[in-house]
Amino acid sequence: MLRASTTVLSSWSTVAIAAPLTQSQDMSSQISERKLVLPRLLRDPAVALIGEKCYTSLIENLGIFSDLECLKYAISKGLGFGIVLGGSIVKIPQIITILSSGSAQGLSLTSYYLETFSCAISLAYNFRQGNPFSTFGETFFLTLQNFIITLLILFYARQRSQLLVTAIGFLAVFQALSSQTLVPAGVMSILYAATIPLTLSSKVPQIYTNFKNSSTGQLSVFAVFNYFLGSTARVFTTMTELDDPLMLAGNVLAATFNGILAIQMIAYWGKKPERVTEKPGKAD
Repeated sequence: MLRASTTVLSSWSTVAIAAPLTQSQDMSSQISERKLVLPRLLRDPAVALIGEKCYTSLIENLGIFSDLECLKYAISKGLGFGIVLGGSIVKIPQIITILSSGSAQGLSLTSYYLETFSCAISLAYNFRQGNPFSTFGETFFLTLQNFIITLLILFYARQRSQLLVTAIGFLAVFQALSSQTLVPAGVMSILYAATIPLTLSSKVPQIYTNFKNSSTGQLSVFAVFNYFLGSTARVFTTMTELDDPLMLAGNVLAATFNGILAIQMIAYWGKKPERVTEKPGKAD
């Protein structure tokens, strides 16, 4: 009789202990199976941005800290489109500054020639490589804005004939770069590799002009710092999304030279040129 009572009590205690454990396991299972479901209006753009796999891992399964590869990819995509957005307006203040002052003093024509053609080569290369727009989209806007600034420098320098030649020449060159027949893939790769020193050399005249005048002239603060931050972030997106050592090297060096311009902007803050060494908008 005593043994039977003990057995019954033991069974009851086992059931009493097991029940909460079972309920706890069921709750844990429900939590682990719970997914975040977004409306189609939000889901489709997110999938288009980071892909089905990373969308499922990061958003539906809430695996933000468990899937580091997808997290890096999502951050890279976000930064990429942020850079593209910034690139679409980065030199608008510079254009407004020139128009409002009626002068392009302090801006290096040589720098803008080099930078515009460098951007055009980079833009054509990325289009032809089929790279994601988020990895180079700002180049399209920078090419257009640099082209406009170059023409404004010539306009305010009263070099109308050179302005016309520059406009026609640039359009012809870009058309040639976009053609597989006129510029084969091998030549395009060589030209892109050449944009690395070309991009760097485009910064040198502006850096020298700033140093010579002890002033940044009409150089836009917003443009300089936006350019620096964008090129720095582009290093991360290139490392994450592309396996292209040439693009990575170019972005690292561009960020370095843009950093020098940013430092000059701080060092010469509020200073006007000690002497006028060239007419407004005149080439170096």
